[in-house]
Amino acid sequence: MNVSTVAAKRAKLAASFPSSTEILRGSLLRRRIRHRSGCATCANGKGHLVWVLAVSYPGGRTKQISLSPDQKSMVQQWLRNYQKLKAALERICELNHHILRPTKRKVKP
Repeated sequence: MNVSTVAAKRAKLAASFPSSTEILRGSLLRRRIRHRSGCATCANGKGHLVWVLAVSYPGGRTKQISLSPDQKSMVQQWLRNYQKLKAALERICELNHHILRPTKRKVKP
């Protein structure tokens, strides 16, 4: 692959990036919480379903953020945007590897 082909592919990938302000790293989890006392639903053993964004950090720390039901679709879209951006960046890095590789020259007999 020549440099101009690689440059065109990189430009096409960069143009397909989602909005860089609407990205989110983490996992969306559905959890069931139970109140210790004073809740009839929890006393019956059913509990309450909640959505949680879990984000892992170096050192094994994890932050969990409780979400309201109306935030769920927005968070799902932002997580998808993060995955698309990450995948596109990986493809651009692979294309850049082609530029760094030495070119094969034809040897004259």
